[in-house]
Amino acid sequence: MSRRHARSALVLVAILGACGRGSEPVPQPGQNRGITPDLRGRRVIVLPVQIVAGVEGDPSAELAFALTGRSDEVDWVLEPEILEILERSPAMQTSTRGLPVSLFLQAEVDRVGDPLYGQLRRMSALVNAEAVLLPIRASFEANAQIEGSTPRVRLVATLIEPRDGRVMWYGVEEGDDFPRGDPRGLASAAERMARTILWYAEQQQALPR
Repeated sequence: MSRRHARSALVLVAILGACGRGSEPVPQPGQNRGITPDLRGRRVIVLPVQIVAGVEGDPSAELAFALTGRSDEVDWVLEPEILEILERSPAMQTSTRGLPVSLFLQAEVDRVGDPLYGQLRRMSALVNAEAVLLPIRASFEANAQIEGSTPRVRLVATLIEPRDGRVMWYGVEEGDDFPRGDPRGLASAAERMARTILWYAEQQQALPR
């Protein structure tokens, strides 16, 4: 290995070590890291699901529908608005899809580094967003912690502070027990994820009027 390649490898290891801790177990359905902040009054980017494995339907559209339907107090910035702005700013070199998110599925990530950080920072600056909801994966699989469990739609997502790349929250939720391909399975997973992110919405509805 040349000296130049060796230096590049060391830099990559340093970046990964600063961003993630591989010793931490990957959360299972119903588990979260961090606390979802109160997003009321904030402008939040909702990116599409980056990895889809074995899930029929449109997880990105289903999650966006669940979020916007649960709270109108958040200024949601959805993909169509972002794409429209990006078309007018081709020099920004950022995208809503195909983002490098695999590290989130392998280790506990405290802060994202480049190239993901740079893309999220530029994107949020374009739309003046204060937070980015990054849905990492939608999959159809069984819960590894429950022997013989029925496969269900599972959603993995994270909330990121785009100014410094800090991971504010990371969570995993799964839908109800429906056969593969039944749209209710995806809808229930999206609804559960929206309920977790917007935890205060149900508390508001429960308050006496």
